[in-house]
Amino acid sequence: MRKLTSLVLTLTVGALFLILQMLIIHKFIERSKSEVLEDQREALQTPVQYKAVHIFMAVMSKSEVLEDQREALQTPVQYKAVHIFMAVMSKLTVPVVLVEPSILKAIMQKRLGHLKHNDCEFVCIKRNKTTFAVLQHMLVHQQEELLSSLKLHGFAVFKTEGGDPLTAHQLMTSKLVPYHYLLVYQDHLIHLALLYERSDLYLWKGPLELPSSSKLYQINLQIGTFATPYPAAIKKFEVAEVKIDGISLKVPKRPNKYLRSLQNSKFLECDYQQAMDFYSVHGKDDSSVALDFKNRAIDVISQGQRILDELGVSFWLSSGTCLGWFRECSIIPHSKDVDFGIWAVDYKPNIISAFEMNGWMLKHILGKVEDSFELSFIHKNGLKLDLFFFYEEVDHVWNGGTDVYTAIKYKYSFPKFHLCWTEFQLMLVRVPCETESYIKANYGKHWRKKLEEWDWKSSPPNVKENGRWLEEEYQDAIQVF
Repeated sequence: MRKLTSLVLTLTVGALFLILQMLIIHKFIERSKSEVLEDQREALQTPVQYKAVHIFMAVMSKSEVLEDQREALQTPVQYKAVHIFMAVMSKLTVPVVLVEPSILKAIMQKRLGHLKHNDCEFVCIKRNKTTFAVLQHMLVHQQEELLSSLKLHGFAVFKTEGGDPLTAHQLMTSKLVPYHYLLVYQDHLIHLALLYERSDLYLWKGPLELPSSSKLYQINLQIGTFATPYPAAIKKFEVAEVKIDGISLKVPKRPNKYLRSLQNSKFLECDYQQAMDFYSVHGKDDSSVALDFKNRAIDVISQGQRILDELGVSFWLSSGTCLGWFRECSIIPHSKDVDFGIWAVDYKPNIISAFEMNGWMLKHILGKVEDSFELSFIHKNGLKLDLFFFYEEVDHVWNGGTDVYTAIKYKYSFPKFHLCWTEFQLMLVRVPCETESYIKANYGKHWRKKLEEWDWKSSPPNVKENGRWLEEEYQDAIQVF
């Protein structure tokens, strides 16, 4: 009996537990159905415009991501390189100037102030390099930080260097200073040229000799760009701030004038060692008379240069003035005047009036513009300036002279030459690039020797008689005042 009662109790408890489990499961199912119906009710109550906007925005978000990816793939590498480079420069406040000729020429065609900002029509011009310039002293304290930042942004960095141009005249072994930074981004080259201020008038750019590297893409070494294998002198220029293709840049304010100046920018340093060798043999005249002549000659060169520059007439140091620069890096104290050379094709009729208006006295007019032309002026300090006009032939160039007493014409022949800039007595002037052959033609192979006497009609080895002016030509060809 006791066993039967225990069995009934066990069955009853089991049944009650089973019923409790069934009730819990039922409640859970009912609750789930209720939540589903609630979600469906909310969905039915949500406005259709909300659903449309929600779906549209989801689609657009994915579309924008794809478009960004597509644009990144389509953006030319030259634009990417310039954009990243300028971002780094801007962050470090380094005032670089865009001097890339291909872009500047395009800007000239559009004219500054009328650039399109939406289309990439300038920075995206097809090219393998983009050139920038910066004043060297602006990088002195930021050089390492700049290069590190560029490397972090994916640029391979190369540097070229040479002797310090600011101490060239001191005849001492100077430390090496940077001339150029070559920054390779993927397959595009950013060329950063460092400019040194040599005086208040001009900037000096060092030669570019490419380091050998498989990563460095070749630059076209050509006249008219900053990538030249020789030093260059660039007259200081104003810059303008513009926004080109969405990038804020500094460019030359007058790009056409700037680009023209690059065409003939080669710079020659005076040979200071050669000058010291000359002085060690012949001594240096530091007498008061010599210093007075030198100071007066500097005034003549400086003021003569200003007048001709205002007229747009190019000239170069010629004859004894050129010899003084080449042999002694100075003015020959026993010379009697200052000599300029000018191409006859550059003659302008208002040269005479321009000098006279500035207080110079016209001394003589010899020859004709088309033949053996020569002008001579007296400065107010008493020193004479001779302007010799040169003529170009097939295989040589020449200038003429006239004996006012005999009317005999003389011809001085020179090998052909180009013009280079040099610094002379703190002035930026031109000299024949092929200076030694020019000097040898005029003064012979012994030009290093000091000569106290010189006859312009017989001493030069390159002179010969070239006919005689006719009597009826005297009035025009021989004018002495």
